[in-house]
Amino acid sequence: MPSTQKSRRYTRVSLPKGTPVAWEHAGKRKVSSVRVLALGGLFIATATPPPKGDFITLVFEVPGGSVRARALVCDSQAGKGMGIEFKTMGQDARARLSRLMNTLTRV
Repeated sequence: MPSTQKSRRYTRVSLPKGTPVAWEHAGKRKVSSVRVLALGGLFIATATPPPKGDFITLVFEVPGGSVRARALVCDSQAGKGMGIEFKTMGQDARARLSRLMNTLTRV
């Protein structure tokens, strides 16, 4: 029987308590909660997400500093949130995010 689950490029980590993320779209700034974290992107809880295909800029704190990125909205669910894919991110931010993911995914 074929699997109906999508294969993921990166391991995802659920953050039930969320972590704050500041983001901007079309000149409007908002603060929401990250619900799922991965090296490739996030799921951000927000009642009014931008449409799929739009870009946002975002910043959130991780141990050792902040992660700033430009991201594509890949999934937009009114009343729930948005799945975003990182498109541009500095090397230092990528290294901080990678260290955090390694810590969170250790068995």
